Amino acid sequence: MTDMTILYRPVGQEELELIKAGGYREFPPRLPEQQIFYPVLNQEYATQIARDWNTRSGKRRGYVTRFEVKTDFLARYEVQTVGGSMHQEYWIPAEDLPEFNLNLVGLIEVIAEYHG
Repeated sequence: MTDMTILYRPVGQEELELIKAGGYREFPPRLPEQQIFYPVLNQEYATQIARDWNTRSGKRRGYVTRFEVKTDFLARYEVQTVGGSMHQEYWIPAEDLPEFNLNLVGLIEVIAEYHG
């Protein structure tokens, strides 16, 4: 049996549409200026970003997604703390995102929605 790690990702409306188009089975490729994919380790941090940042740009919607990734895959990346102790995330290089997607287990689920 493979160990899984639950991660979260705050997304805006545009990214959510691309996730839907992928059948909730993969995250879309990064844009050229997005060199890193940032899944976060806790729901509180994902909520903060979705509610406080995503609702202020684009279509003014923020969503929190939850998903599982094979722990063995994540072992090659260090957890980054980018503020307070709750602000923890992985920095997955954009070129590794296809392999990240292959290591997702199950579907990406939307667990919260915020409007600006």
